[in-house]
Amino acid sequence: MITFDTDPSRYRHWRLACEGPIATLTLDIAEEGGLSSGYRLKLNSYDLGVDIELADALNRIRFEHPGVRVVVLASGKERVFCAGANIYMLGQASHAEKVNFCKFTNETRNGIEDSSARSGLKFIAAVNGACAGGGYELALACDEIVMVDDRSSTVSLPEVPTLGVLPGTGGLTRLVDKRKVRRDLADVFCTTAEGVRADRAKAWGLVDRTAPPARFPELVAERAAALATESDRPANAASVSLVPLERSIEERGYRYRWVAVDIKADQRFAILTVTGPREAPSDIDTIVAAGAQWWPLAMARELDDALLMLRANHHDIGTWVLKTAGEPNTMLACDAAMASHRDHWFVRETIGLLRRTLQRLDVSSRSLFAVIEEGSCFAGSLFELALAADRSYMAAEGPCIALSAFNFRDLEMVNGRSRLAARFNDEASAAALQRHTGAALDAATAIDLGLVTFAPDELDWEDEIRLAIEERASLSPDALTGMEANLRFAGGETATTKIFGRLSAWQNWIFSRPNAVGEHGALKRYGSGARARFDRERI
Repeated sequence: MITFDTDPSRYRHWRLACEGPIATLTLDIAEEGGLSSGYRLKLNSYDLGVDIELADALNRIRFEHPGVRVVVLASGKERVFCAGANIYMLGQASHAEKVNFCKFTNETRNGIEDSSARSGLKFIAAVNGACAGGGYELALACDEIVMVDDRSSTVSLPEVPTLGVLPGTGGLTRLVDKRKVRRDLADVFCTTAEGVRADRAKAWGLVDRTAPPARFPELVAERAAALATESDRPANAASVSLVPLERSIEERGYRYRWVAVDIKADQRFAILTVTGPREAPSDIDTIVAAGAQWWPLAMARELDDALLMLRANHHDIGTWVLKTAGEPNTMLACDAAMASHRDHWFVRETIGLLRRTLQRLDVSSRSLFAVIEEGSCFAGSLFELALAADRSYMAAEGPCIALSAFNFRDLEMVNGRSRLAARFNDEASAAALQRHTGAALDAATAIDLGLVTFAPDELDWEDEIRLAIEERASLSPDALTGMEANLRFAGGETATTKIFGRLSAWQNWIFSRPNAVGEHGALKRYGSGARARFDRERI
């Protein structure tokens, strides 16, 4: 079983050091420290375990080091920054494992960009040597890339010429959408296995600044200091410790304080229940004092962990049934407190974590059904679970739903739109619902407003939901994944939706065949030149 919770005392591959407003995350991968056996992580190549540590380190910087304004991603190995995803790890992984791995690494890198855009946390990649594949994609997620000019180090995306696959972590999209590299130059770059050295990389816009080895550390420090002046993260705020999650793993699911997962393995679905807050402190001092136990942060961390556990360990569970429990008015009061303090660094970071968690739900390649029944708490930010669902069932008698300000802003999908706007594919229709904010909406009203899909009466309730789940399980998972991804993200695209959309359609031709990657597999298609490149482990 793969778990996603860790802490700095257990890191094997990253070192975190904070000095004033600058944090340095140093990648120094333990070759024998792979998440599974059968491969060595040479040349700072990574697997899922490396990225689990990175994701944890980023969250700890966000909450435990509020004075940090700039994160420098550096390498602890000489003349190599990162060789990207380990090809031998990918070669022995199943297709589902590869896709989940790429999805998680994408989400971690998207989180870097989200923090830069919305939390004032800036990032610099200090490329001190060879930087290939996923290593360069990690650098692309940063605000700036500073590269050493030692006449030999290169940046490269060699997947197409070397392996016959696409870069799986958004490299192609970020080249042209984010860095605005000319299409013709990007074409040359992405088909040049040996990569591009510093002078040309700077001229083509692949990196921002270069320096000879003697000047390189100084330039990185200068850029970090400059970016720190652009941030509004507080200098003297008290940290919030991310205490370990309270999670129990049972035979048929997981239990947290606010989240429960019940797995129906024989029927290929899981019920994910989120319990709303029992109290809603309104003053910021009480909220900060609660720290990691404050309900929005505690729930978001638990929900995030539950989604990752389901994705990584239960590939056959194709449908997630989303439920809630609790008192809607308390949930609305909790949202009101978050909204009134949204500019406070701690609340802002909590909203960011909740936003990224809900986005993880959107792109999880599972069918999502929301079930709204007596005792439910689909109100405000918890109503986002119902809006994320492919369809929703609300009992005709008993429950009510409610909207808050967070259904219109701050918790947007990866396409930059609120889930309400995406639901109606119309910003004006979503905005018109603001007049209903805070009101208890029964099933008839919810149907009239288009906020739920069906409202069966008591006699039909159980049969309708049972049949819906059974019918969903009978359909092709591949077809559903493509259908759901197309229907969920209506409207214009962003770089992030392009990355995830192309990942959904991604077919790793060489990785999908037995023995395609490894001691001799590459030779079957690409010959001895490919063998030499494999031996160097540049990808």
